[in-house]
Amino acid sequence: MVDVDKAVIARLKIDKENFEILVDCEKAMEFKHGKSIGMDNILAGSDIYKDVKKGEHAPENVMHRLFGTDDKLKIAEEIIKKGEVQLTVQYKNKIREEKRRQIIEIIRKNAIDPRTGLPHPAARIERAMEEARVRIDEMKNAEEQIQAIVKELRELLPIKFETRQIAVRIPAEYTGNSYKTLKGYGKLVKDEWQSDGSLIAVVELPAGLQEEFFEKLNGLTHGNVETKIIGTS
Repeated sequence: MVDVDKAVIARLKIDKENFEILVDCEKAMEFKHGKSIGMDNILAGSDIYKDVKKGEHAPENVMHRLFGTDDKLKIAEEIIKKGEVQLTVQYKNKIREEKRRQIIEIIRKNAIDPRTGLPHPAARIERAMEEARVRIDEMKNAEEQIQAIVKELRELLPIKFETRQIAVRIPAEYTGNSYKTLKGYGKLVKDEWQSDGSLIAVVELPAGLQEEFFEKLNGLTHGNVETKIIGTS
């Protein structure tokens, strides 16, 4: 069981009835998001409360009527899954950092510097975010925040989101190792197998991944690959 002094409240309201339990913040949130965790590692006690702070327990008959069971562990699971878990400062900071890293990676992969046509390195994006004092919302996913954050960054960093179509020709002896890479980096728009066993393909991918894509193919084919940018959008 979790240390009560380090626990937070998870709360669920049903039909004007309030149900509260004491939980480990991080473990409860992991469970809420689908991770399989034993309740012994989440709960700080087996009691179900109407009001934790007042020490008021939830009536057994009310719990049975609303949850359809007397099993307190099952009730606790429902409270965590469907209710609200109080977030500690430490947990919020951790999630913000994770979202910040995700946002940097999204920009690095999908955007370029329009002056050079090359992607911005992660360190450059990170410095610009620090300079612009970008605020990360831990309650929103990374994708939801990109548009607003890029708008802030454009005052310091030229950013353009671009997709490129790249034609690729791979000799027969390297197609086995390379085909998975073609599919893994973007959308495989076209793949035509030639009579000599070579492969001609067109891959659509984020512009920020182009150089990485070329390096990967060159490594797999020992430089025996032909590539050409045939379109941008």
